[in-house]
Amino acid sequence: MSTVPGLSLPKPLRHFFALFPLYTHASVPSPYTAQPVTAPTLWIHAPRDETSDLLSSDVECLKWQAYLALRGLSQVYVRSDVSQDGALEGRLPNLHVPAKDGDPGGELLAAHLISEWVDKQKGGLGELEGYVDEAARDESRSWFSLLEGNVHAALTLSQSPPPFLASLLSPFPVKHRTIETMLNPPPAFLTGISSLIPPYGVHVDRTAVTLQYRDAIAALSDRLGTDRWFLGSTNPTKLDALVFAYLHCILHSKDNAVRIEVSRRVNLEAWERRVQELVCAAFERRPSVQNKAP
Repeated sequence: MSTVPGLSLPKPLRHFFALFPLYTHASVPSPYTAQPVTAPTLWIHAPRDETSDLLSSDVECLKWQAYLALRGLSQVYVRSDVSQDGALEGRLPNLHVPAKDGDPGGELLAAHLISEWVDKQKGGLGELEGYVDEAARDESRSWFSLLEGNVHAALTLSQSPPPFLASLLSPFPVKHRTIETMLNPPPAFLTGISSLIPPYGVHVDRTAVTLQYRDAIAALSDRLGTDRWFLGSTNPTKLDALVFAYLHCILHSKDNAVRIEVSRRVNLEAWERRVQELVCAAFERRPSVQNKAP
Protein backbone atom coordinates (compact mmCIF):
# COMPACT_ATOMS: atom_id res chain seq x y z
CA MET A 1 0.00 0.00 0.00
CA SER A 2 1.37 3.41 -0.94
CA THR A 3 1.78 5.99 1.81
CA VAL A 4 1.81 9.76 1.84
CA PRO A 5 5.21 11.22 2.81
CA GLY A 6 5.20 12.25 6.46
CA LEU A 7 2.03 10.29 7.17
CA SER A 8 1.91 6.66 8.29
CA LEU A 9 -0.97 4.43 9.24
CA PRO A 10 -1.22 3.06 12.78
CA LYS A 11 0.21 -0.43 13.09
CA PRO A 12 -3.17 -2.14 13.89
CA LEU A 13 -4.71 -0.56 10.77
CA ARG A 14 -1.77 -1.70 8.63
CA HIS A 15 -2.25 -5.24 9.91
CA PHE A 16 -5.95 -5.06 9.10
CA PHE A 17 -5.34 -3.90 5.52
CA ALA A 18 -2.75 -6.63 5.10
CA LEU A 19 -5.55 -9.17 5.44
CA PHE A 20 -6.99 -7.91 2.12
CA PRO A 21 -4.05 -7.62 -0.27
CA LEU A 22 -4.60 -6.22 -3.75
CA TYR A 23 -3.30 -8.11 -6.75
CA THR A 24 -3.06 -7.00 -10.35
CA HIS A 25 -3.27 -9.36 -13.31
CA ALA A 26 -2.57 -8.98 -16.99
CA SER A 27 -5.61 -8.36 -19.16
CA VAL A 28 -7.20 -11.38 -20.82
CA PRO A 29 -7.78 -10.93 -24.54
CA SER A 30 -11.39 -11.48 -25.58
CA PRO A 31 -12.11 -14.41 -27.89
CA TYR A 32 -14.74 -12.28 -29.64
CA THR A 33 -14.04 -9.68 -32.32
CA ALA A 34 -16.60 -7.06 -33.23
CA GLN A 35 -17.52 -6.96 -36.90
CA PRO A 36 -17.05 -3.62 -38.65
CA VAL A 37 -20.33 -2.00 -39.69
CA THR A 38 -20.44 -2.24 -43.49
CA ALA A 39 -24.21 -2.28 -44.03
CA PRO A 40 -27.17 -0.67 -42.24
CA THR A 41 -28.63 -2.77 -39.44
CA LEU A 42 -32.03 -2.04 -37.91
CA TRP A 43 -32.45 -2.94 -34.24
CA ILE A 44 -36.03 -4.05 -33.69
CA HIS A 45 -38.31 -5.73 -31.19
CA ALA A 46 -38.36 -9.47 -31.76
CA PRO A 47 -40.51 -10.92 -34.58
CA ARG A 48 -43.31 -13.34 -33.72
CA ASP A 49 -41.34 -16.24 -35.15
CA GLU A 50 -37.60 -15.82 -34.67
CA THR A 51 -36.78 -18.82 -36.87
CA SER A 52 -38.40 -17.59 -40.08
CA ASP A 53 -39.89 -14.10 -39.73
CA LEU A 54 -37.95 -10.89 -40.36
CA LEU A 55 -40.78 -8.50 -39.49
CA SER A 56 -41.00 -7.04 -35.99
CA SER A 57 -44.07 -7.71 -33.87
CA ASP A 58 -43.96 -4.07 -32.72
CA VAL A 59 -45.90 -1.61 -34.88
CA GLU A 60 -43.38 1.22 -34.38
CA CYS A 61 -40.41 -0.92 -35.45
CA LEU A 62 -42.40 -2.37 -38.33
CA LYS A 63 -43.28 1.12 -39.54
CA TRP A 64 -39.60 1.93 -39.98
CA GLN A 65 -38.89 -1.42 -41.58
CA ALA A 66 -41.57 -0.66 -44.14
CA TYR A 67 -40.26 2.87 -44.61
CA LEU A 68 -36.73 1.67 -45.39
CA ALA A 69 -37.99 -0.95 -47.82
CA LEU A 70 -40.50 1.30 -49.60
CA ARG A 71 -37.85 4.00 -50.04
CA GLY A 72 -35.86 1.49 -52.07
CA LEU A 73 -33.20 0.29 -49.63
CA SER A 74 -32.22 -3.36 -49.81
CA GLN A 75 -29.89 -5.80 -48.08
CA VAL A 76 -30.61 -4.19 -44.72
CA TYR A 77 -29.84 -6.37 -41.73
CA VAL A 78 -32.22 -6.75 -38.80
CA ARG A 79 -31.14 -7.42 -35.24
CA SER A 80 -33.59 -8.36 -32.49
CA ASP A 81 -31.25 -9.42 -29.69
CA VAL A 82 -30.89 -5.92 -28.21
CA SER A 83 -33.28 -4.92 -25.44
CA GLN A 84 -34.88 -1.49 -25.70
CA ASP A 85 -33.02 -0.64 -22.49
CA GLY A 86 -29.82 -0.78 -24.53
CA ALA A 87 -31.18 1.41 -27.33
CA LEU A 88 -30.79 5.15 -27.72
CA GLU A 89 -33.32 7.00 -25.59
CA GLY A 90 -34.47 3.59 -24.33
CA ARG A 91 -36.59 3.07 -27.45
CA LEU A 92 -36.45 0.80 -30.46
CA PRO A 93 -35.92 0.87 -33.35
CA ASN A 94 -32.37 2.14 -33.80
CA LEU A 95 -30.48 2.13 -37.08
CA HIS A 96 -26.80 1.16 -36.98
CA VAL A 97 -25.04 2.57 -40.05
CA PRO A 98 -21.45 2.89 -41.28
CA ALA A 99 -19.81 6.00 -39.85
CA LYS A 100 -18.86 8.92 -42.09
CA ASP A 101 -15.35 9.10 -40.59
CA GLY A 102 -14.65 5.43 -41.28
CA ASP A 103 -14.97 4.35 -37.65
CA PRO A 104 -15.48 0.55 -37.84
CA GLY A 105 -17.90 0.80 -34.92
CA GLY A 106 -20.35 2.76 -37.07
CA GLU A 107 -22.96 5.27 -35.96
CA LEU A 108 -26.19 4.53 -34.10
CA LEU A 109 -29.27 6.56 -35.01
CA ALA A 110 -32.48 7.00 -33.02
CA ALA A 111 -35.79 6.51 -34.87
CA HIS A 112 -36.41 10.21 -35.50
CA LEU A 113 -33.12 10.46 -37.44
CA ILE A 114 -33.79 7.55 -39.79
CA SER A 115 -35.72 9.51 -42.43
CA GLU A 116 -32.93 12.11 -42.61
CA TRP A 117 -30.36 9.36 -43.17
CA VAL A 118 -32.52 7.77 -45.88
CA ASP A 119 -32.86 11.13 -47.67
CA LYS A 120 -29.06 11.33 -47.84
CA GLN A 121 -28.91 7.87 -49.38
CA LYS A 122 -31.86 8.17 -51.79
CA GLY A 123 -32.41 11.90 -52.15
CA GLY A 124 -35.11 14.04 -50.58
CA LEU A 125 -38.77 13.85 -51.55
CA GLY A 126 -39.30 17.61 -51.72
CA GLU A 127 -42.01 19.72 -50.12
CA LEU A 128 -44.79 17.37 -51.23
CA GLU A 129 -43.07 14.45 -49.42
CA GLY A 130 -43.90 12.13 -52.32
CA TYR A 131 -47.65 12.90 -52.45
CA VAL A 132 -49.34 13.95 -55.67
CA ASP A 133 -50.25 17.44 -54.46
CA GLU A 134 -50.61 19.63 -51.38
CA ALA A 135 -54.15 18.43 -50.72
CA ALA A 136 -52.98 14.81 -50.55
CA ARG A 137 -50.06 15.77 -48.32
CA ASP A 138 -52.41 17.61 -45.95
CA GLU A 139 -54.88 14.72 -46.01
CA SER A 140 -52.11 12.32 -45.01
CA ARG A 141 -51.81 14.17 -41.68
CA SER A 142 -55.41 13.24 -40.85
CA TRP A 143 -54.76 9.58 -41.66
CA PHE A 144 -51.66 9.58 -39.48
CA SER A 145 -53.74 10.96 -36.61
CA LEU A 146 -56.48 8.39 -37.17
CA LEU A 147 -54.11 5.42 -37.33
CA GLU A 148 -51.96 6.48 -34.39
CA GLY A 149 -55.08 7.34 -32.40
CA ASN A 150 -58.22 5.21 -32.77
CA VAL A 151 -56.58 2.28 -34.57
CA HIS A 152 -53.61 2.13 -32.21
CA ALA A 153 -55.93 2.29 -29.20
CA ALA A 154 -57.96 -0.70 -30.42
CA LEU A 155 -54.78 -2.65 -31.18
CA THR A 156 -53.37 -1.87 -27.73
CA LEU A 157 -56.55 -2.98 -25.95
CA SER A 158 -56.51 -6.24 -27.93
CA GLN A 159 -53.04 -7.14 -26.70
CA SER A 160 -52.35 -8.84 -23.38
CA PRO A 161 -50.76 -6.46 -20.86
CA PRO A 162 -47.37 -7.46 -19.41
CA PRO A 163 -47.48 -9.33 -16.08
CA PHE A 164 -48.00 -6.83 -13.26
CA LEU A 165 -45.28 -8.27 -11.05
CA ALA A 166 -42.73 -8.28 -13.88
CA SER A 167 -43.45 -4.65 -14.76
CA LEU A 168 -43.33 -3.69 -11.08
CA LEU A 169 -39.93 -5.31 -10.51
CA SER A 170 -38.39 -4.08 -13.75
CA PRO A 171 -35.59 -1.53 -13.11
CA PHE A 172 -36.48 0.23 -16.36
CA PRO A 173 -39.71 2.20 -16.88
CA VAL A 174 -42.08 1.11 -19.64
CA LYS A 175 -41.95 3.68 -22.44
CA HIS A 176 -44.98 2.71 -24.46
CA ARG A 177 -47.70 5.26 -25.19
CA THR A 178 -50.51 5.25 -22.67
CA ILE A 179 -54.06 4.64 -23.87
CA GLU A 180 -55.26 8.12 -22.86
CA THR A 181 -52.80 9.76 -25.30
CA MET A 182 -54.37 7.85 -28.22
CA LEU A 183 -58.02 8.78 -27.68
CA ASN A 184 -59.76 12.00 -28.63
CA PRO A 185 -61.41 13.16 -26.46
CA PRO A 186 -59.27 11.63 -23.70
CA PRO A 187 -61.01 9.18 -21.33
CA ALA A 188 -62.40 10.38 -18.01
CA PHE A 189 -60.66 9.76 -14.70
CA LEU A 190 -61.84 6.90 -12.51
CA THR A 191 -62.75 9.40 -9.78
CA GLY A 192 -65.11 12.34 -10.20
CA ILE A 193 -64.41 16.04 -9.70
CA SER A 194 -66.28 16.07 -6.38
CA SER A 195 -64.51 12.96 -5.07
CA LEU A 196 -62.30 13.26 -1.99
CA ILE A 197 -59.81 10.96 -3.72
CA PRO A 198 -57.39 12.77 -6.07
CA PRO A 199 -57.95 11.93 -9.78
CA TYR A 200 -56.17 8.74 -10.79
CA GLY A 201 -56.40 6.16 -13.56
CA VAL A 202 -58.74 6.40 -16.53
CA HIS A 203 -62.00 4.80 -17.55
CA VAL A 204 -61.71 3.52 -21.13
CA ASP A 205 -64.99 2.91 -22.91
CA ARG A 206 -64.09 -0.21 -24.89
CA THR A 207 -67.35 -0.11 -26.84
CA ALA A 208 -66.62 3.42 -28.06
CA VAL A 209 -63.04 2.46 -28.98
CA THR A 210 -64.32 -0.54 -30.96
CA LEU A 211 -66.86 1.55 -32.89
CA GLN A 212 -64.24 4.19 -33.73
CA TYR A 213 -61.87 1.46 -34.84
CA ARG A 214 -64.48 -0.08 -37.16
CA ASP A 215 -65.23 3.29 -38.72
CA ALA A 216 -61.50 3.93 -39.21
CA ILE A 217 -60.89 0.61 -40.99
CA ALA A 218 -63.97 1.10 -43.18
CA ALA A 219 -62.78 4.58 -44.15
CA LEU A 220 -59.29 3.25 -44.88
CA SER A 221 -60.67 0.57 -47.19
CA ASP A 222 -62.85 3.08 -49.04
CA ARG A 223 -59.96 5.50 -49.47
CA LEU A 224 -57.65 2.86 -50.91
CA GLY A 225 -60.21 1.46 -53.32
CA THR A 226 -58.27 -0.15 -56.15
CA ASP A 227 -55.28 2.25 -56.00
CA ARG A 228 -51.77 0.89 -55.83
CA TRP A 229 -50.71 3.33 -53.10
CA PHE A 230 -52.72 5.40 -50.66
CA LEU A 231 -53.98 8.85 -51.66
CA GLY A 232 -53.28 8.03 -55.31
CA SER A 233 -49.51 8.42 -54.91
CA THR A 234 -47.30 7.23 -57.75
CA ASN A 235 -44.73 5.82 -55.33
CA PRO A 236 -45.08 4.68 -51.71
CA THR A 237 -44.99 7.34 -49.00
CA LYS A 238 -44.64 7.46 -45.23
CA LEU A 239 -48.38 6.89 -45.00
CA ASP A 240 -48.09 3.60 -46.88
CA ALA A 241 -45.37 2.46 -44.46
CA LEU A 242 -47.56 3.34 -41.48
CA VAL A 243 -50.69 1.70 -42.92
CA PHE A 244 -48.77 -1.50 -43.65
CA ALA A 245 -47.42 -1.64 -40.10
CA TYR A 246 -50.89 -1.42 -38.59
CA LEU A 247 -52.55 -3.78 -41.07
CA HIS A 248 -49.84 -6.41 -40.57
CA CYS A 249 -50.06 -6.24 -36.77
CA ILE A 250 -53.86 -6.35 -36.90
CA LEU A 251 -53.93 -9.36 -39.24
CA HIS A 252 -51.64 -11.21 -36.81
CA SER A 253 -53.59 -10.18 -33.72
CA LYS A 254 -55.00 -12.93 -31.50
CA ASP A 255 -58.16 -10.87 -31.05
CA ASN A 256 -60.67 -12.09 -33.63
CA ALA A 257 -62.87 -9.00 -33.30
CA VAL A 258 -59.93 -6.74 -34.24
CA ARG A 259 -58.55 -8.97 -36.98
CA ILE A 260 -61.83 -9.60 -38.79
CA GLU A 261 -62.39 -5.90 -39.52
CA VAL A 262 -59.39 -6.00 -41.87
CA SER A 263 -59.64 -9.59 -43.14
CA ARG A 264 -63.21 -9.03 -44.36
CA ARG A 265 -62.05 -6.19 -46.61
CA VAL A 266 -60.43 -7.81 -49.60
CA ASN A 267 -58.57 -4.76 -50.89
CA LEU A 268 -56.83 -4.11 -47.56
CA GLU A 269 -55.81 -7.74 -47.07
CA ALA A 270 -54.49 -8.06 -50.63
CA TRP A 271 -52.64 -4.74 -50.35
CA GLU A 272 -51.01 -5.82 -47.08
CA ARG A 273 -49.92 -9.12 -48.60
CA ARG A 274 -48.34 -7.39 -51.62
CA VAL A 275 -46.47 -4.84 -49.51
CA GLN A 276 -45.34 -7.56 -47.10
CA GLU A 277 -43.45 -9.25 -49.93
CA LEU A 278 -41.69 -5.98 -50.77
CA VAL A 279 -40.72 -5.33 -47.17
CA CYS A 280 -39.48 -8.84 -46.47
CA ALA A 281 -37.32 -8.80 -49.60
CA ALA A 282 -35.40 -5.77 -48.32
CA PHE A 283 -34.15 -7.39 -45.10
CA GLU A 284 -31.73 -10.10 -44.09
CA ARG A 285 -30.91 -11.68 -40.76
CA ARG A 286 -27.79 -10.12 -39.25
CA PRO A 287 -24.89 -12.56 -39.61
CA SER A 288 -23.60 -13.94 -36.33
CA VAL A 289 -20.30 -12.68 -34.92
CA GLN A 290 -17.45 -15.06 -35.61
CA ASN A 291 -15.46 -16.27 -32.62
CA LYS A 292 -11.71 -16.22 -32.92
CA ALA A 293 -9.15 -17.79 -30.65
CA PRO A 294 -7.02 -15.31 -28.66
